[in-house]
Amino acid sequence: MSKNVKLVGVGGQGTILSTKILTQALLNAGYDVKMSEIHGMSQRGGSVSSDIRFGDHVSSPVVEKGSADFLVAFEQMEAVRYLDYLKPGGILIVNDLKINSMLTQAGKVKYPEDIIEYLKTRENTYIFDATSVATKLGNARVLNIVLLGTLVKAMGLENLPIEKAIEDLVKPRFIDINKQAFNIGLSMM
Repeated sequence: MSKNVKLVGVGGQGTILSTKILTQALLNAGYDVKMSEIHGMSQRGGSVSSDIRFGDHVSSPVVEKGSADFLVAFEQMEAVRYLDYLKPGGILIVNDLKINSMLTQAGKVKYPEDIIEYLKTRENTYIFDATSVATKLGNARVLNIVLLGTLVKAMGLENLPIEKAIEDLVKPRFIDINKQAFNIGLSMM
């Protein structure tokens, strides 16, 4: 049996790096893993999504609508945008952060005020302020790894070799802070 994970965010939040770290750790742990990513207009602050499927045998890298066991949203609106990918009973992890799109910045669309309240009505929803945690660590950009820690804990895979994957995939000067961020994320869930 395979598990399906979808990570979603806005360009520059580290969605793809988190996906690569988790994928590498799952491969190192002996799982069959397939990964796909969609960048879209990510370099301009657009939506980014990635899929990870893992288990004993996985044929396709694509997580279909209604089939994600875990959905991790690095930003509130992205949680809503991709909520239909989560299967009934699936786990939703959301970073309590609003990033205004170009349309909201231009005043053409208003950012919804009640997203978190709406998401909290779902079962198995966990809201974290990963951005503040990362900022307290000294680098707001490690919010992705804080959320990765919460995901790994939610999956019950605390023994995955994530730290080794961080060492392999992160620039040397950022390895220690990413390991700290991951371990804090583990403790938050």
